Amino acid sequence: MKILKKNFKKIVGISIACMWALTNTVGCSPIEAEETGANNAGSKPANEAGPSSQTTTQPASVASANATKLIFWHSMGGAGGEAINKLTEQFNASQNEIVVEAQFQGSYDEAINKLKSATIGDASPDIMQLYDIGTRWMIDSGYAYKIQDMINEDNYDVSKLEQNILAYYSINNELYSMPFNSSTPILYYNKDAFKEVGLDPEKAPTNLDEMIEVSKALVKKDGDKVTRYGANIQVYGWFFEQFLVKEQLEYANNGNGRTDGATAVSFDSNSGGLAIMNKWKEAVDSGVIANLGRDGDVNKEAFTSGNSCMFLGSTASLSGILSSIDGKFELGTAYFPSINASDKGGVSIGGGSLWMLDKKDDAKAKASWEFIKYMVSPEAQVEWSKATGYFPITTEAYNLPAMEEHLNEKPQFKTAIDQLHASTGSTGALLAVFPEARACIEENLEKLLNNEISAEQAVENSAGTINKAIEKYNKTK
Repeated sequence: MKILKKNFKKIVGISIACMWALTNTVGCSPIEAEETGANNAGSKPANEAGPSSQTTTQPASVASANATKLIFWHSMGGAGGEAINKLTEQFNASQNEIVVEAQFQGSYDEAINKLKSATIGDASPDIMQLYDIGTRWMIDSGYAYKIQDMINEDNYDVSKLEQNILAYYSINNELYSMPFNSSTPILYYNKDAFKEVGLDPEKAPTNLDEMIEVSKALVKKDGDKVTRYGANIQVYGWFFEQFLVKEQLEYANNGNGRTDGATAVSFDSNSGGLAIMNKWKEAVDSGVIANLGRDGDVNKEAFTSGNSCMFLGSTASLSGILSSIDGKFELGTAYFPSINASDKGGVSIGGGSLWMLDKKDDAKAKASWEFIKYMVSPEAQVEWSKATGYFPITTEAYNLPAMEEHLNEKPQFKTAIDQLHASTGSTGALLAVFPEARACIEENLEKLLNNEISAEQAVENSAGTINKAIEKYNKTK
């Protein structure tokens, strides 16, 4: 069984380098990005509405005395945490050879910091959920088995899994972790507001220019005061990355960090970053699209309360948004918009995946693999998707009556599925310092929108700071 070689000295160096890069370079202050995909950076993990009511699962009473015991670390609170606990308990009850204890570890970044300490002290978990932007770091760390090795040994059929989701967590066609909580960004809009001003409620804007024009029709004013915005766009590094994917341009060199580890960003030299910054600024300066900052909850509330008619958000937010709207208006969903009308790219996956930690124990490794297979089974994925709003990562889930019923009840989710399937080749970047990079983009974007710096300076500052972080990281490898 092949494993990724451990290197504890390297990991300690990585931690120091990342902290140095964030606190000692110009252009960005030390703001820590704690989340990806389904929520705003610097906020609570996806689907977290405070600590889960049960932070650990209870051991199965039917387990044999010789059962293999596993620890599973996750970063899901609220409905997500409850769903993980339920699925884990169901797995424990389904057999008596393996007992899994799911333990909530706080945000993804908190979990990573705990992992660094736990691995050095030989107290790491057997399975860990990690956000997508931690993928390159985890590969380089050497902490984990490569899932592809388990797939090969077990002759596991990956053709039944969503290929566009697998692509993000794969390098050279080898899968490093198993996708679990996967999402993409989409456009949410108020169909009733569209009808009110004579717009076609079935025709949403497809790019930012169209968003501006549609917003001009939707905006309401009381004198000079805006009482309803046409749209609001969260200051979010994930959206910057998605706009680049739409432009079919790379975030970083060396094939977006996939042919080899990135040594520098590319968004400054390929003009993609500048196009994004300029168009984002134009949207906000139009006066009909609101800048409400980085807080995802604030941006979501503006939309669900009717104070804004469109906003960009994760597919994983759909259930919560429907609940918040509670029938006040008809919700529409559409593909994530592009910067330019000519952009032909798709979207990249956000969310997280399951990693098998190397405990130097074949029995634990095989048991961990059995648990992971259960968690991505069609039945488990339907239950997970219904509870959280994440995609099922197996196509077989869509053949089950429970999923068909779910899509009939929430047809807006079909938009996300169609967008995922249309996004072939849009794998996104792998970058070991992505949390720092994302926070840096957000800070400079905020300064741009607040008229503190120009678009050119925003790109230059971001590129310079991120490149220094990459350089420091690479020196420790």
